[in-house]
Amino acid sequence: MIFPGFLKTFWDVFWNDFMKIAIFADVHSNFEALISVIKDINQWRPDLVLVGGDIINRGPQPFECTELVLERAVGDGWKVICGNHERFVLECGRGNLPTVGPAHEISRHAKWTYAKVAGLTDNLAELPVQWDMVDEYGHELRMVHASMLGDRKGIFQDDTDEILLKKIAPAPRVIIVGHTHRPFIRTIDNTLVLNVGAVGAPFDHDPRAGYAKLILSNGYWKAEIIRLEYDRQKAIARFIDTGYLEESGDFARLIMAEFCESRSLIPGWYKVYEKKLMEDEITLKASIDRYLASCNISI
Repeated sequence: MIFPGFLKTFWDVFWNDFMKIAIFADVHSNFEALISVIKDINQWRPDLVLVGGDIINRGPQPFECTELVLERAVGDGWKVICGNHERFVLECGRGNLPTVGPAHEISRHAKWTYAKVAGLTDNLAELPVQWDMVDEYGHELRMVHASMLGDRKGIFQDDTDEILLKKIAPAPRVIIVGHTHRPFIRTIDNTLVLNVGAVGAPFDHDPRAGYAKLILSNGYWKAEIIRLEYDRQKAIARFIDTGYLEESGDFARLIMAEFCESRSLIPGWYKVYEKKLMEDEITLKASIDRYLASCNISI
C-alpha cells in the first residue's frame, strides 16, 4: 500500500530534482533546419525551451522562422532573447545603415531581411538580451547570446581560463550561449559553460543542425549536444527560389558559401578585402569572386 504522505514526498522530490531544458540559437532564417530541431524537441517534451537569439538574417526564410518561434513563445512559454543579428536588422528600420556605396552593398542582405519580417519588428525589438533562472538549489542559470561582454564577444572552447572567466563574470552555475556556431561543453570552477552551436549555419564543419539538452538530476546540471540531419538541398534551394541570393547582392554569395561549407568565411574576407573595398580599390563583386576562388568555392 502506498501512503498519501509517501506519495506526496515522492512527487515533491521528483519535480524538484528533475528538469529538462532544450536550448537552441543561431537559426539564421533556415526554416528547414528549425523544423527538424523543433520536431526533435517535441518528441522528448522538455519542461522549458530557450532560444538564444539570431533567429534571423543571413538566410532565406526570416519571416517563417520568426513567426514560428514567436508563436511558441506565446503559446508554449518559450523564452527568447535577442541576438546581434536581430539588433543589426532592426537598425535598418531606424535609418542607421548607409543607403549607397560599399557599406550599403555589404548590408543589403540585412535590408532584405528587414523587409521580409515587416509586421514582426516590434516583437523583435521587445526581446530581452538576457534570461535568468534560479533552480531549486539556489543555483543561477543564465543565457546570453554571445557572452557577458556583449552580443558579439563570443565564447570559444579554446579560450584560456582567464579570458573565459571575464566573458562569464559574474559567473553563474550554468551559462548558456551561442553566437560562434561552434558547440561545446566546458566546466570552469563551479560553472558549466554550454555553447549550443547553431541550428541554421554550423561552423564546425558538421552540416547538421545543432541544439542542446540541459537536464537537472540529483542536484547537478548535465548538458548534451544534439546534431540532426535535415534536407539541406531543400534549404540551399531556398536561397535561390525566395529571391534572397539575387536580391541581397554579392555579399549573399559569401553567406551562402558559409552555409554550404559549414565553416566561417566572412571574417577572412573582411581581413583581406574590407579596407580595399572601402577605399575603392576593388568592387564588392570582384572581391567576393577572388576570395571564393582562393577558398576553392564556386557560387
